[in-house]
Amino acid sequence: MTAGHTTVFRSATSVTTETLPWSPHPKFAGVFLRHLVTGNDTGGRMSLHHVRIDPGCAIGDHAHAGQVEIHDVLEGAGTCVLDGNRIAYAPGVLGVMPADRIHRVDAGENGLLLLATFSPPLV
Repeated sequence: MTAGHTTVFRSATSVTTETLPWSPHPKFAGVFLRHLVTGNDTGGRMSLHHVRIDPGCAIGDHAHAGQVEIHDVLEGAGTCVLDGNRIAYAPGVLGVMPADRIHRVDAGENGLLLLATFSPPLV
């Protein structure tokens, strides 16, 4: 699985994404986040993150209180379950998780890479 995006431009600066660390998800094994754009970069309006889910791993059932989350599938395949509805995830699919709605994401045999956007920001 590659990095997804290679460079992030924030105001007058740019960052190579490979210099940004992958942080293990605090709750779900085999899930890692890379913070591309934080609330500090957007005046507290939104944040963007690479989310890597290793093969056969999942972000289990959860909801974000007061936050909308958008998934842009960059690589791999898997499924998202939102309110009991299964959505096939593959590159080119965009999923919108309304605030306070239970959802989960399961990676397929080759893993899954998402660009996740949160409003208000996750961090």
